[in-house]
Amino acid sequence: MTDGATDGYRTIHDLAGDERPREKLLRHGPGVLSDAELIAILAGSGRRGENVIDLARGLLDSHGGLGGLLRADAKSLQRTRGLGPAKAAQLAAAIELGRRMPRLDGDARPLLTSPEAVFDYLRGHLRGRSREELHVLAADMGGRLLGTPTVLPGSVHSVAFRMGDIFREAIVLDASAVVIAHNHPSGRATPSPRDIDLTRDIATAGESLDIKLHDHLIVAGERYVSMKREGLLGA
Repeated sequence: MTDGATDGYRTIHDLAGDERPREKLLRHGPGVLSDAELIAILAGSGRRGENVIDLARGLLDSHGGLGGLLRADAKSLQRTRGLGPAKAAQLAAAIELGRRMPRLDGDARPLLTSPEAVFDYLRGHLRGRSREELHVLAADMGGRLLGTPTVLPGSVHSVAFRMGDIFREAIVLDASAVVIAHNHPSGRATPSPRDIDLTRDIATAGESLDIKLHDHLIVAGERYVSMKREGLLGA
């Protein structure tokens, strides 16, 4: 049997204390760690013949970097050798927390009165999604968020919903308006004819409930289109 040290393979324990990701983070802070080192801390351990940092690098390579990893779900992560259900769940949870961080604001109820504010609030959660999601944000008369956004999951090309899905939470919260946003995984933020028709249907349904559709954002990566700004909300 060949000893690991003699065939060029180094375990995490072979690294000097300052080179080990956990010790490096505790001594110098997380900002100095590479993407692979941060993932290695979450994974905890590697597998036979491969230390955890190499496992993390392989994970990044197989997903096309950190951006691709953000689009991965727990099931796809488990297809990586060395990542069982527990490790995949830990990594998926960390990715989801990262998506949610931009939603935090000094004010517990963010203002949703401009497309920029809505995009800043949602960008982290919509970034990297491989399927469409429709987010519904209820707002009070001053334009501040009420409750928790409703998230309606969809497929690669569309989101199927009923009008009740859009307004249910807004009615419960006695909201004055809703803002909706959905992503285009294709990378193009241009509203489709179907997007425009559905938006106008939602605006009309809202009028009958005395709940205004304040805006609909189409988000594609770091780009977005405000349908209100483009005059596409209807009469």
